[in-house]
Amino acid sequence: MSESSSQPNRTRNRAIQPHGSRQEGSAVAKLVAGAIGIVFGDIGTSPLYAFRETFVGAHPLELDRIHVLGVVSLIFWSMTLVVSIQYVTILMRADNKGEGGSLALVALLSGALRKSKFGWVAVLLGVFATSLFYGDSMITPAISVLSAVEGLTVVQSGLAPLVLPIAVTLLVLLFMIQSRGTAKIGAWFAPIMLVYFTVIAVLGIIQIIAHPSILMALNPWYAVQFFMTDGIKAFLALGSVVLAVTGSEALFADMGHFGKKPMRIAWFGFAMPALLCNYFGQGAMILALDTAGAAEAIQNPFFILAPEYLRLPLVILATMATFIASQAVISGAFSVTHQAIQLGFIPRLTIKHTSASEAGQIYIPIVNWALMIAVILLVLTFQTSSNLASAYGIAVTGAMFIDTCLLAIVVLTLWKWKWWYAMPLVGIFFIVDGAYFAANLTKVPQGGWFPLLVGAFAYLLLTTWAKGRKLMRENMAEAAMPIEVFTKSAKNSATRVSGTAIFMASSSMGIPAALLHNIKHNKVIHDRVVILTVNIKDVPSIPLSERVEVTDIGDGFYRLILNFGFMQETNIPLALTKVKNCGMPFDMMTTSFFLSRQTLLPSKKPKMSIWREKIFAWMLRNAATAMEFFKLPSNRVVELGSQMEI
Repeated sequence: MSESSSQPNRTRNRAIQPHGSRQEGSAVAKLVAGAIGIVFGDIGTSPLYAFRETFVGAHPLELDRIHVLGVVSLIFWSMTLVVSIQYVTILMRADNKGEGGSLALVALLSGALRKSKFGWVAVLLGVFATSLFYGDSMITPAISVLSAVEGLTVVQSGLAPLVLPIAVTLLVLLFMIQSRGTAKIGAWFAPIMLVYFTVIAVLGIIQIIAHPSILMALNPWYAVQFFMTDGIKAFLALGSVVLAVTGSEALFADMGHFGKKPMRIAWFGFAMPALLCNYFGQGAMILALDTAGAAEAIQNPFFILAPEYLRLPLVILATMATFIASQAVISGAFSVTHQAIQLGFIPRLTIKHTSASEAGQIYIPIVNWALMIAVILLVLTFQTSSNLASAYGIAVTGAMFIDTCLLAIVVLTLWKWKWWYAMPLVGIFFIVDGAYFAANLTKVPQGGWFPLLVGAFAYLLLTTWAKGRKLMRENMAEAAMPIEVFTKSAKNSATRVSGTAIFMASSSMGIPAALLHNIKHNKVIHDRVVILTVNIKDVPSIPLSERVEVTDIGDGFYRLILNFGFMQETNIPLALTKVKNCGMPFDMMTTSFFLSRQTLLPSKKPKMSIWREKIFAWMLRNAATAMEFFKLPSNRVVELGSQMEI
């Protein structure tokens, strides 16, 4: 091509680039706004109670210069080290094909450490972090909404009797709307949170301008001086200071929804500066007041920041923000449960999709109602957000410490960092997260036992199901007949009938029990017999090009494997429309699905404790059927039962 003919193309390409950049910038801006509206609600509402609890909680501090500057300095450096460096900068690099969170990290590590004798350690750590998340997801809505509604007592002390009824009503409403999805009200999340972060930043800046000496807390020396002056109390104060960084795990877990770049822009460019302005503003206000004024203001410094005529609007805004923060935690519980089901740690549950366009918007009824009951009981039992703060933090710091352990495994085994480079960095995180966890262990008698109890119960259920499922698969594999032997014997011992029969199989080896029972009792074989195995991989999603594996066994028999990622919906009828090289296209009107349903019998030589075996049997009986989970047409399903020992 001549120079003259190529020149217009180059000119045109240069002209297009700015438009493409604008489009990309607009897309990133929308993701940034979405992240602010959904992800940062938990950590964004912590100024409601974190600073206050450090001074008036279980281990109160004096309201003097050393303690105020020390606490504000601790909050600043905690947010910098834990949230900004550990989670946003480093852990976000440890994604599993774009997805974050403890289970995604475990799936990534289990693949890399499959041949290692220590691979099980990473799996157990991740499962325990997930278990602790359930305890956290019960306390977060309770303390957030309750602390916001308590702002009414700042507006008018006579409204105190209304705090609990209003908080409970809002929480019940929150859980009631889950089944309808949040697509419509979700459009308001980002604008509300943008206004909320802007307002709390402005309120803080006003106080900082009036009393700029609070900025000395940027110097870590004041945190060190706090420990030197009041060592034991400073250590115990960490149990309340850590409330300022609750929600760190959510930043990592929700990374797949928005991407690393928008999340980092939203944190460093907006959320973190707004939060720090508010914390520094609360500290500046307390320092500026006399002893009596400070003692009164510290009871609810977040709302006292605002002029008296703006306190009621601030209460309403804060309540909406905590409502949104609670919604994010509940959605996170649904998402984590879905991941755990796909990875084999939880039995199949009924999952409903609340949006036709957004695959990630799901609703799990049993999780929703269990959370609602737990949250309401927490509010009615603990009565105030200060009492709840005693139970809050231990699950969060436990999960943070486990994430640090997993990070150590990642940097040494996956990223191949030199140990002398990795250990100092990871060592700092171990010291910081370990100190926070140790400080929160002192809360166990005052209420910290609750999230630990929930975490232990969830851990028992998750590990029992995983072990029982593994034993069942091993037993089925031992009893399985090779498919080649079966096809040769079956074609001469049964009558062929028209149509397609799909037999669901948990293993891609051998013959499923339903197929053997069908031949034994009904003496018929369909013209096309498909043995279908759904395989969940250790990655978030599988592209369509790698979804289907078909093997033509001959005589009308096929083995079909459908591969899904642990974040994908397993819709079998939809997936079958994409299958080729498996005979004629699948027609649901001429296709029958045969499922096996196992009943457990007591074993003479049990491989599990009897009490765990009973728990597993109970979970198996109450699991959602394969028909519901795989979206099979109910009028085309045949279930055949079998008995099994484990």
